[in-house]
Amino acid sequence: MDYSTYEIYDFDHVSAINMSTGFKERSYKNHWHSYGEILLVGPGNPNIFSVGKNKYEMVPDDLLIVWPMEMHSVIDADREKSLVIQFSNAFINSLFDLRRIMHMYRNLHVICINSHPVLAKKLKEIVLQMKEIFFAERQDREIRCCMLLMEFMLVLLEYRNELAPEMGEEDPYAITDDVMKRMISVTDYIKNNLTADDLSQGAMAEMAGISRDYFSRIFKNVTGMNYSKWLNTIRLEKASQLLSEEGRTLTEIAMLSGFQSISSFNRVFREEKGMAPGEYRALFDGNSK
Repeated sequence: MDYSTYEIYDFDHVSAINMSTGFKERSYKNHWHSYGEILLVGPGNPNIFSVGKNKYEMVPDDLLIVWPMEMHSVIDADREKSLVIQFSNAFINSLFDLRRIMHMYRNLHVICINSHPVLAKKLKEIVLQMKEIFFAERQDREIRCCMLLMEFMLVLLEYRNELAPEMGEEDPYAITDDVMKRMISVTDYIKNNLTADDLSQGAMAEMAGISRDYFSRIFKNVTGMNYSKWLNTIRLEKASQLLSEEGRTLTEIAMLSGFQSISSFNRVFREEKGMAPGEYRALFDGNSK
């Protein structure tokens, strides 16, 4: 994953839901972010998108789902009449059932109107309800849109048998709720304790009460990354958040993000983001002027 393409400006991080439409440009660079997106494809052709290494040629009323931290781009599509709904990863993580659904459908990105006409129609209706509420700027729009987002996810769950062939070779139901809860408990612990003495994979497997080998396999199934890559991602996410704020030195940020030294922090940050931490902080300084 190329961390230098992390998108930092477009999403309102205070809200659980954001929406955008009306962009005249037909393309948008390859990028990623910590929130997810649901895109309702607009009229006309072509409508070409990428998620990860896959390219999707879509038709009007298809839906594209981009899960948090997935690299994606708009290659050539109608962005003026398409609708993008952005949803907070923190909101999804707040409910176990939503996290379970997200992990279950991690390999699913396209709901095709031609292959799944009934499902696509139901999801489109939900998306359009969200659009109407959001752009009416009602005081309760965030609550209502979150309720509709949960309905969107529940409809996906109802159609799990129909969608199963498109979710990859690995059985999405292989992880029991008990194991999923253990993995979520571990990932929550790590996110809240980045300065802990021992965050090794072996220690986390012991915390989960499962073998190290099984932990390794299940962890990748749940998160889409191996353990070391995921841990590095979480540390960099924390560091990026702290760099966007004022009042802390680079050394303090390195320590709070779980890096053992300023030199290792600088090295990893530059390797992953393509710039030094100080340069990344300057992006926010420039954006605030």
